[in-house]
Amino acid sequence: MITESIILIIFVCSFGGVLFILARKIPALNLLPQNGSIGIKKGKFITKIENRIKDISIFFEKQIFLHKFLSWVKMIVIKIETTIDILLQRIRKKSQQIDKELKDKRNNLPK
Repeated sequence: MITESIILIIFVCSFGGVLFILARKIPALNLLPQNGSIGIKKGKFITKIENRIKDISIFFEKQIFLHKFLSWVKMIVIKIETTIDILLQRIRKKSQQIDKELKDKRNNLPK
């Protein structure tokens, strides 16, 4: 019972102290700007760092790296596809020549 009353007295005094401090600071809080800026200038170094971080975040946000990588992969695939097409054309041409030679040999054989 005594400990509960002591805890209650400490709580009431603490709450009263918070209200007293808040009442004294309300005029100062009303003078602060509403948009959150306090008018302190940032140094050039900090501004440069912020700009670099923004650039990096935009780089990842727009997925520029992924776009460049996929474009490169597409280019490589197209080159490989072209090479395969050329090789297939050569093979078909050779196959047609062999078929033509075999057909000529069959026609030239004595019956």
